Amino acid sequence: MIFSKRLFDIIFASIALLLALPFMLIIAILVLLVHGSPILFTQQRPGYQGIPFNIYKFRTMKNRITPSGSLLPDAQRLTPLGRFLRDLSLDELPELINILRGEMSLVGPRPLLMEYLPLYSPEQSRRHNMPPGLTGWAQVNGRNAADWQTRFRLDVWYVDNWSFWLDIKIIFMTVWKVLSREGINQEGQATVEYFKGND
Repeated sequence: MIFSKRLFDIIFASIALLLALPFMLIIAILVLLVHGSPILFTQQRPGYQGIPFNIYKFRTMKNRITPSGSLLPDAQRLTPLGRFLRDLSLDELPELINILRGEMSLVGPRPLLMEYLPLYSPEQSRRHNMPPGLTGWAQVNGRNAADWQTRFRLDVWYVDNWSFWLDIKIIFMTVWKVLSREGINQEGQATVEYFKGND
């Protein structure tokens, strides 16, 4: 990992975590009251070079199940509190811990699901040549509303064109995107459609 990028991550994430702690405490209490325990959603995701790590987020869904014991669709489990947290990306705040641990960067391709790894083309796999980010070039150019091919193309472009100033630009663009609530969901989806591979 590029030293200047890692140093910036440590400084920014440390300050952001200290400033966010009071809000994170309030969110944790609300999540506990509305969704129950556990407060955090933990899931294995591919990191730099595809190496797995556990990502941390605030839970946005209830564990509602069908009579057969399988989870209901996201749209039926996502609560109003969860939707609010997602709209403002507040559910992502615990990922600051992942950044301090060196598992993520402030800016980079978003960490997706482990089961996507064998579905990528060699070109798409290059998105893992940079650490995954809390935000990224694809997030400020469509967020979840963009189709998978567009998102992967933007991720690879970021890997090939990274610079410190590009990261700064993406951070400022992210703030605007979050406040304007653009591109939160794909059309017809409560969250985002699963990637099923290339045609």
